[in-house]
Amino acid sequence: MKISLFSRKWVIVLLHAAAWILLFSLPFLLRPSYEEQPQSKSPKESSFMLFYIINNVLWVGLFYLNAFALIPRLVYKKQYSTFLGLQILLPALFVLIGWLTRVLFSIDQAFNWRGHILGTIFIFLFILAASTAYRMGRDRVTADRLAKNQENEHLKTELALLRSQVSPHFMFNVLNNMVALARKKSELLEPSLIKLSSLMRYMLYDADGDKVSLEKEIDYLQSYIDLQKQRFGKNVTVVTEMTDMDGSYEIEPMLLIPFVENAFKHGTGFMEDARIEITLQVKNNKLNFAVKNRFNNNSDEIKDRTSGIGLTNVKRRLNLLYGDKQQLDINREDGWFTTSLQLNLH
Repeated sequence: MKISLFSRKWVIVLLHAAAWILLFSLPFLLRPSYEEQPQSKSPKESSFMLFYIINNVLWVGLFYLNAFALIPRLVYKKQYSTFLGLQILLPALFVLIGWLTRVLFSIDQAFNWRGHILGTIFIFLFILAASTAYRMGRDRVTADRLAKNQENEHLKTELALLRSQVSPHFMFNVLNNMVALARKKSELLEPSLIKLSSLMRYMLYDADGDKVSLEKEIDYLQSYIDLQKQRFGKNVTVVTEMTDMDGSYEIEPMLLIPFVENAFKHGTGFMEDARIEITLQVKNNKLNFAVKNRFNNNSDEIKDRTSGIGLTNVKRRLNLLYGDKQQLDINREDGWFTTSLQLNLH
C-alpha cells in the first residue's frame, strides 16, 4: 500500500519545525527596519534573544504536552476536573517562569506584573486552543482513514463474496454432457474439455485479481456460450455479436457472465423457439453490452436456487465498483427479457 508523503514522520517533523520557526520569527520579520542600526549585537540583545528562545521552547513544550499527554490521558478518559485544574496551575507556572527568566537574563525593562500576567494568559490560551485543535483534527483524520480502510476491506470482502456466488450448476451440467460425449466417443469431447479447462483457469487464476483485460473476459464469455450451445444443441438459438475493440481495456473479472448465465437460466427449458441474443461493443472508452432472451410467463418450470448470482447482486456489484459510471436497464416486453449495460471503462 502506498504511503502518502504527508504521512511520513520526517515530513511531519519538517512541517512542524517550519511552522514554529515562521511563527516565532514574525516579531522580527514584521518589525520596522532602520538603516542606522548597529552591525553588532550588544550583550543585552544577546541575553534577550536567549530569553526569547527559552520561552518559545517552553511554549512549544506546552503545545505538545497538551496534544499528546493531557488530551488523550485526561480529556479522552473524561477526567475533566484534573484537566481543568492543570489549566489553572500551568498558566501560574508560566507566569513564574517568565518572571524568573527575566531576572536570570537581566532583561532591563520596567517589569509590569499586570501586563506580564495578561500576556502570559493570552499566549497560554492561544497555544492551548491551537494544540487542542491540532489533536482533534489529527484524531479525526486518523479515524476517517481507519473507517475508510475498514470500508474498503468490507467492500473487497463483499465483492469477493458476490464473485464467488457464480453457480456451480453450470459446471455440473457441462460435466454431465461430457460424460455423454465420452460414452458416444464423440470428437467434440476434446475441444469441450479444452474450453472447460480454459474456463476453470480463468475462474481460479485470472479472476482472482482486481482487474483483467477485457479480451480475457470476452474469451471467457465465448467459451461459456460455446459449452452451453453444445449442451442445448438445436433446442436453443444463440446469436452473438462481439465487435472488435478500439483499444486495450480492463474490467473487473466475471462482471458480464451473470447476464449471460441468467439468459440461459430463464431463456431455455420448456419453451418453444428459445432464442438468446448477445451483443458487445466498445467504443470511445464505453462498453455497451446487451443480452436478450425469450421467456415464458406461463412456464411452471422450477429453477435451481443456486443457478446464477441473480440480477440483484449484479446491481450491487456494479454500484460498488462503478457508482454513477454505469447504467443498467432491465426490460420485459413482448416476450423478451432484455438487460442492457453501459459502462465507462475509464
